[in-house]
Amino acid sequence: MNKETYKGDTRYEKVFHNMELLGIVDITTNRQHRNGTRVWRLPIKNNHRPKSFIEVASFKTGYVRNQNSGYSNYQLNKRCESDPEYYPVYEWCDEKNMNIKTGNFRQFTTRSCKLIPIEIDRLEYLISYCLKNYYIKHANFVADGKYVSQWYHDWSMERANKTYGNNVGAMARINDMEEKLDAMTEDRDTHVDYQIKLEEKLFDLQNKLATINRISE
Repeated sequence: MNKETYKGDTRYEKVFHNMELLGIVDITTNRQHRNGTRVWRLPIKNNHRPKSFIEVASFKTGYVRNQNSGYSNYQLNKRCESDPEYYPVYEWCDEKNMNIKTGNFRQFTTRSCKLIPIEIDRLEYLISYCLKNYYIKHANFVADGKYVSQWYHDWSMERANKTYGNNVGAMARINDMEEKLDAMTEDRDTHVDYQIKLEEKLFDLQNKLATINRISE
């Protein structure tokens, strides 16, 4: 990832900062960059293709797309209704042996993508879209179920600070709970390692016993 492309402009730097918090990696190739394309890889596995991670892209044409979560790439742009168009209604006239206008009209509208012509607007839109539709709605898709993003941790701590204000006792209790959780996690890992060693020792003894039995026979 070329970090330099995100420097020199506060909006680009903010996008890069949010990418780091969300664990998003820029995997744009040099050729794509020359074409005005940016491709990001999220730390979230695909539901459609479980062995791959979700990739999204921004295009110079104004589109933003999901690159690999369906049978084909699909647009992430907002949809908008076109201006209505009116077409005359015809009906068959046996006397004239032809279709004639009835004086009525049918109204048609179409839905199309709302293009985003400016790149930084597309990147900011992508950050917002990914946060809402992948990180929040699909939290269970996060790789191995263990990923906790920095933005969520920071947000949780900020909310705690706002809730408890300057209540030092409350924050101390929070810190104490975090320390206990770390200790419990370390203790669990120790027990798991010990169990693995016992299983390996048991397996080794079983092999030796089987060898002794074969020799005695």
